[in-house]
Amino acid sequence: MRRKEWAYRNLILGVEFDKYLIDHPELAAKIPNGSTLVLLPEYDRELYQANLKLAQKKIDKGEKVVFVRIKTLAPARSRIVRPRIEYAA
Repeated sequence: MRRKEWAYRNLILGVEFDKYLIDHPELAAKIPNGSTLVLLPEYDRELYQANLKLAQKKIDKGEKVVFVRIKTLAPARSRIVRPRIEYAA
């Protein structure tokens, strides 16, 4: 169960990071091609340690690894603007 939970939390974090890169392409330019990106959420010590452990395996194999330390996530909220409820006649 723990691995599934980590995978889910990494999926959410990855989506949020992708959104961030769309808004901040200058950060994407700093990531070398062919490298493995490892997200280290400082607000989630368990996931941080799990991701660090996975990264170390890649480093030990001689692969390029880039760490992205993430301080926190802002609260999730909807981007929907002015929804209206309409009833069918």
